[in-house]
Amino acid sequence: MMSASAPREIKDMAASARILESINRKRAGTLLDDEETSGIVADFVAARIPDYQMSAWLATVACRGLSTGELAALTRAYALGGGHLDLSQVDGAVVDKHSTGGVGDTTTLIVVPVVAACGVPVAKMTGRALGFAGGTLDKLESIKGLRSYLPTGEIVPMIRSVGMVITGQSSDLTPGDGATYALRDVTGTVESIPLIAASIISKKVAVRADGLVLDVKTGAGALIPEQDRAVRLTETMLDLARAFGLSGRAVLSDMSQPLGSAVGNAMEIRQALAVLRGERPPGLWDLCATISRLMLQSVDPLLTEEQAAARVNRVIDDGSAYEMFVRWAVAQGADAADLEAERFPTASQRLVVKAPESGWITRIDPRAVGSATLLLGAGRLTHDAPLDYGAGVRMNHRVGDRVDKGDILAELHYDLGDADAARSLVASAFQLGDQKVTPPPAVHQIFEPQEL
Repeated sequence: MMSASAPREIKDMAASARILESINRKRAGTLLDDEETSGIVADFVAARIPDYQMSAWLATVACRGLSTGELAALTRAYALGGGHLDLSQVDGAVVDKHSTGGVGDTTTLIVVPVVAACGVPVAKMTGRALGFAGGTLDKLESIKGLRSYLPTGEIVPMIRSVGMVITGQSSDLTPGDGATYALRDVTGTVESIPLIAASIISKKVAVRADGLVLDVKTGAGALIPEQDRAVRLTETMLDLARAFGLSGRAVLSDMSQPLGSAVGNAMEIRQALAVLRGERPPGLWDLCATISRLMLQSVDPLLTEEQAAARVNRVIDDGSAYEMFVRWAVAQGADAADLEAERFPTASQRLVVKAPESGWITRIDPRAVGSATLLLGAGRLTHDAPLDYGAGVRMNHRVGDRVDKGDILAELHYDLGDADAARSLVASAFQLGDQKVTPPPAVHQIFEPQEL
């Protein structure tokens, strides 16, 4: 064991040697022991090993996979050294949710205030964009003045006073995951099942809510496009959560086309507010209603599906879900007048994509649309790239719609992005046919909780 007084350079050399040995062992198929994994994560959090070595370790894990024991060890290592929320100070059961993300996915911005308006407190830690999939934190930063990161000590008081919280991952919680989260985005390890599972469940271990609902996407716009792998991810996360004493539900939801009509940070905030005011766009609302219902049932198992659905619809219809969002946003620093007037960033330039012929829309490639938003400046192509919060794509149609030649399929909003390349991508995303197709369901499968 190296002395704490040893020179920093020697410590760094020892840490580098340890991670190199671990990379070689994992590449050879050797199982990593718990101490080895926790040591590597701790070294990276303490900046004793450089990004490029941690990138190599993550890539090796992504390629070789992790056993059940190794996955639990990585999850524990991600959370190790951080704090935990003491939700016992909140009256009543608290529920949490997580989505694996996608294109035009505003579910968190909708279901959290909906469930909170139903009287069930919600604790939600969220993250930034990974790859072409938008991040809730990036969307929230479109709201002037809103504090997207709360210190750990403010989270529980916020839940107690408002009924909900949406906050970025505090450095006090799951420091290991926080250190590697953004690194995964730029190192080709976003789609690794064990790395996704460890990242998500480590945050849930730190929050330890009474109920948990996971929204796992499948389809071309999901982090895990193949449905069989998406099912495996879902089951992996539920098993991992159960190993840490958490009981959860999950939905396998569709991401074979953009979930909502807005794809881009401020544009998605506007869409979420429209839903909270009463709009029920197909696809997006169907999923949000299902997740909200499951969140209510996760803390009240005696609540029937019909009763839970009725509560969800009621808080939309009477405006209390929208009022909850405004109350929460103001409590975290936003101005109510800005929200009411929707004074969010707006791009100055527009380009439209028109239907080249008449026909039925048979496919809309969400990855192409998501990649287009990156080119427009709404996402990050590099780790520290700035965002254009007003940039994005407005989708005018969905799969199953009939269009005539010249109809506007989508509208690009931008300022300084590569609009021509983005327009080509969006145009290529639409496929037209002579036969009408049935739109895919918003929810493919629901996973009910199992006994711990």
